[in-house]
Amino acid sequence: MHEPAMTHLAASDPEIAGLVESEAQRQFEKIRLIASENYVSTAVLEASGSVLTNKYSEGYAGKRYYEGQQFIDPVETLAIDRAKAVFGVEHANVQPYSGSPANLAVYLAFLQPGDAVMGMGLPSGGHLTHGWTVSATGRWFQGVRYGVRQDTGRVDLDEVRDLALQHRPKVIFCGGTAIPRTIDFPAFAAIAGEIDAVLVADISHIAGLIAGGAHPSPVGHAPVITTTTHKTLRGPRGAMIMSDAAHASALDKAVFPGLQGGPHNHTTAAIAVALREATTPDFREYAHRVVANAKALAEALSARGFDLVTGGTDNHLILIDLTSRGVAGKPAAKALDRAGIELNYNTVPFDPRKPFDPSGVRLGTAAITTRGLQPEQMPTLAAWIDEAVKAAGDDDETTISRIAGEVRDLMTAYPMSGWV
Repeated sequence: MHEPAMTHLAASDPEIAGLVESEAQRQFEKIRLIASENYVSTAVLEASGSVLTNKYSEGYAGKRYYEGQQFIDPVETLAIDRAKAVFGVEHANVQPYSGSPANLAVYLAFLQPGDAVMGMGLPSGGHLTHGWTVSATGRWFQGVRYGVRQDTGRVDLDEVRDLALQHRPKVIFCGGTAIPRTIDFPAFAAIAGEIDAVLVADISHIAGLIAGGAHPSPVGHAPVITTTTHKTLRGPRGAMIMSDAAHASALDKAVFPGLQGGPHNHTTAAIAVALREATTPDFREYAHRVVANAKALAEALSARGFDLVTGGTDNHLILIDLTSRGVAGKPAAKALDRAGIELNYNTVPFDPRKPFDPSGVRLGTAAITTRGLQPEQMPTLAAWIDEAVKAAGDDDETTISRIAGEVRDLMTAYPMSGWV
């Protein structure tokens, strides 16, 4: 049963209540390996569903355009203070609705339409909002895209420097959505410094690892940091922009009134709760175990002949090129979903296939770590993935169904916030 209980929802809209209940059960029964997903605590769920959703609060604490902010201002102030403490930054804005608007605020703060902005190309592991063609950021600005080395799959910092010197972008993004290795923030900072560009570290995937001390921090190297709050940080679906004092005013004005009206106060409260949880010893242990689980799973997959981009991982994320298996990423992901193992199909560097039918799959270990799985269980997961991928190629639904049952049996032993 969903926790907190949904008695009023069940009475007023049983159809929606039933779908929510089914989704909670699905999350409980499956091995969830989507690298951008996690499980939040019951406390975060309660804050997200609180009466704070009723309140409109355009502006910032102490400078609102609506009355009745006596309790909203302290909520936002707590979230800001906790973000500053967790990440060691001078300034934090907790109002962005999600990661894409947070990144768009960076453009509004520091660029004019047509200016050059540099980011990792989407096929190499970058994000749409780092200047990619189909995004508004690539249509309204001049996107300069760096990639990875074909022999290592890692960022080619020589290429980054050469492109920066050639195009002299005003903003450089480091970070992305499918990067399995440690980001070299000092090297990016040195390149940005050569051309007086603003370095922006998008840490959406690794924020929880940084908060828990399991990944180096960009603080002191990147004056602007953007992040979602719902991946490894284990918060609600929201975002933050953090910065040094020099860039704070421009960013705040870009968020409001530049891009948004009233913040989502229930989300702000849930971010504050998640940030408080991130200060605990349990969270630090979780962050390090996320990496340990990812390394163990990568080793087990490699031992079974899977081709891992970069050869492994330093964080929570693993990117697999399935070309040698003779199965494309999309049918493999769908077969794994039927087998109770949830991940996503994904392009790999230098992928000859189209993005909607790519050669690879992406997986991450944050959610299974939250559930309590340990490194010693990763060989079992690798064996199931191996079997399911082979079954996808052989159209073997019997094996897929067997694995799904075994997955359900395993996950029954691991509690989940949001389901009792």
